[in-house]
Amino acid sequence: MEAKDETTDRISTTEDFSVLRNRKTCLTSENKHALHTSPLPEIQSNTLGHEEEDDDDQRSSNGTSHCTDRSITPPAVVPPHAGLVLLVLGLSFSTRFYKLAEPSHICWDETHFGKMGSYYINRTFFFDVHPPLGKMLIGLAGYMTGYDGTFPFIKPGDKYEHHNYWGMRGFCAALGSSLPVFAYFIVLELSRSNSAALIAASLLIFDTGCITISQYILLDPILMFFIMGAVLSMVKFNQQKSRPFSACWWRWLLLTGVNLSGAMGVKFVGLFVVLLVGINTAGDLWRLLGDLRLSLGDVAKHLLARVVGLILLPLVLYVTVFAVHFVVLNRSGPGDGFFSSAFQSRLIGNNLHNASMPEFLAYGSTITVKNLRIAGGYLHSHWHLYPEGVGAKQQQVTAYLHKDYNNLWLVHKPDGSQAQAEASELVHHGDTVRLEHKETTRNLHSHLHEAPLTKKHFQVTGYGINGSGDSNDLWRVEVCGGRVGDLVKVLRSKVRFLHTSGCVLYSSGKTLPKWGWEQVEVTCSPYLKETPNSQWNIEDHVNPTLPNISLSMLKPHFLEILLESHIVMIRGNSGLKPKDNEMNSKPWHWPVNYQGLRFSGVNETEYRVYLLGNPVTWWLNLACLGLYAVMVAVASVALKRGVPLGPKSRERCRVLMSGGGQLALGWLLHYAPFYTMGRILYYHHYFPAMLFSSMLTGLTLDTLLHSADLFLSPSYSDWLLRRGQMVLLFSIMYSFHLFYPLSYGMRGPLAHEPGSAMAGLKWMDSWEF
Repeated sequence: MEAKDETTDRISTTEDFSVLRNRKTCLTSENKHALHTSPLPEIQSNTLGHEEEDDDDQRSSNGTSHCTDRSITPPAVVPPHAGLVLLVLGLSFSTRFYKLAEPSHICWDETHFGKMGSYYINRTFFFDVHPPLGKMLIGLAGYMTGYDGTFPFIKPGDKYEHHNYWGMRGFCAALGSSLPVFAYFIVLELSRSNSAALIAASLLIFDTGCITISQYILLDPILMFFIMGAVLSMVKFNQQKSRPFSACWWRWLLLTGVNLSGAMGVKFVGLFVVLLVGINTAGDLWRLLGDLRLSLGDVAKHLLARVVGLILLPLVLYVTVFAVHFVVLNRSGPGDGFFSSAFQSRLIGNNLHNASMPEFLAYGSTITVKNLRIAGGYLHSHWHLYPEGVGAKQQQVTAYLHKDYNNLWLVHKPDGSQAQAEASELVHHGDTVRLEHKETTRNLHSHLHEAPLTKKHFQVTGYGINGSGDSNDLWRVEVCGGRVGDLVKVLRSKVRFLHTSGCVLYSSGKTLPKWGWEQVEVTCSPYLKETPNSQWNIEDHVNPTLPNISLSMLKPHFLEILLESHIVMIRGNSGLKPKDNEMNSKPWHWPVNYQGLRFSGVNETEYRVYLLGNPVTWWLNLACLGLYAVMVAVASVALKRGVPLGPKSRERCRVLMSGGGQLALGWLLHYAPFYTMGRILYYHHYFPAMLFSSMLTGLTLDTLLHSADLFLSPSYSDWLLRRGQMVLLFSIMYSFHLFYPLSYGMRGPLAHEPGSAMAGLKWMDSWEF
């Protein structure tokens, strides 16, 4: 029987649903439970008990009542079924930890993130395009489980041998195991149906892709842990609307902020869940603003609480992660060259650390000049000439990524003279100089011949001998943001060199062929817009006639290195372009499970692991995206036209549009932005969106199955509900039984070869297992 409150009984025959939503009713604090959908029939008695009746005349124990807008009355809370939670927990952990140590060699991106975990243990500075939290946690997990940071992580396939790698894999597997549990609680909160929650959790438990991506030393399970934690905290916080500023209300608000900072601290795609929470928060505040029972002061308090919990707290935690990152990684390492000279001066072991040199550039100085773009390199020359047919056959000028004697240049006046030793003259903004390569004595030179690779730019060469040359050897020094008379400060000043012909010295980032020793092309660009490619700084500076200062005086402060690290990461991300013959995928491939990723092995003699989602799960998710849209359209039309619906049906419509809407928005925000990205993309980028898609599938199918009572008698609808749930769960588990070798490893013939254990399962030609 459906439970109804007396007010609803009195109104339902005379007022449509739109009036009912806006009617205000006095409810006691005990009278907070709304109608909800039924769970699985076999667990109904343990889950729900008896539904309480609403009574308008009922009073609380102190004799007072609370006026509540029925449109914002919190729905009934369905407690999680203890047995189901334990079942989900047990299955999730067992599927993720099964054969965790196999294969006992590096798989796919473990070569990157395992190595970065080692760098933290050794306190060696490195560069990555992602924020540091995920790698820090991997390094901490390795350190806590006995890994000493000595394994080199050179390439996939290298054996771990005696090195302790299981702790880092186990940490990622533990976080990956929590995802179905999170999904269960999120869907339960949104749908108030244990059966919907169980379906969503099962889709993730038995998904081969989710298992694979959770079992290795990767950032993805860490990222997804914080995303799901943020979503669960958000929906839990939304359930506290009737208890603003209570301890529980604050707890879920602050936990949402903590998880947002965690997601952002692992990868920049954590911004998508920040946007999801932001949209939800904006809608919540808009509703509060329209509640005329609240004063503007009350609304301001709500706004301030959300600013503190969802902006200031995540920001403080995010910045703290970087502060720890900079403190731990204080030794020179492979990431030095991606950062400015001033940044490098703070790293122990770098040649600039605790060094001393003249503070301001002067004529007669010997210098090295470093480009400010990522991997822009040092201005460099050598005895080799450009080959025949590549501009003028003069001495090559390149950008070299390593410190080298051929990076040294002498600063001269335009006429070739040097300032007197006893009164060295400093170089100012706007001065014209001539740069002579110290080793070959040729001048930095440009002319109207086209550059080797960047054809719209001009060639840069070494020209002349022993300082002799021509007017094309002259360059005007400009300090970016400077004024006439400003001095050029070593390490700190951003400098451009403008040629007399009107172009600017430029590092294109393109790699020269073998005749250029695969160094970076240097050109003279006619496009004078300030970019990192055309900006340089003076790094090494030797001038015996000038007093030296300690470079510790020029070290950047924390906010400077924080800003620089973000600029470098953003540029690095945008620079991840597909290379020739490099495998990448397109966003439309992902929902259809078009192509997976080889984690390990390529032939029948190797241990093969292949990242591919459970086809039944992924195609069911894809179908339910369309089904959800149709169901929402039908429900919206029915409500708009005042179709008579029972309380249960109306509640299902509300769950479908409200709870399902949040999940659909989450999927869209975590998927659609990839269509706008120019960087290289991979299949694994879809997995955060897949979490939302699976939860939406659980809610949609459960609503559909429970809606059978609209057309069938209770006995038939209950029979259909039970059979539908059984068929669905059986299909998910049976498809997992078929495809589980993709996650846990395969040997022997490939799927398209005779005698393969996977014969007949290559349902798409694009699958490569």
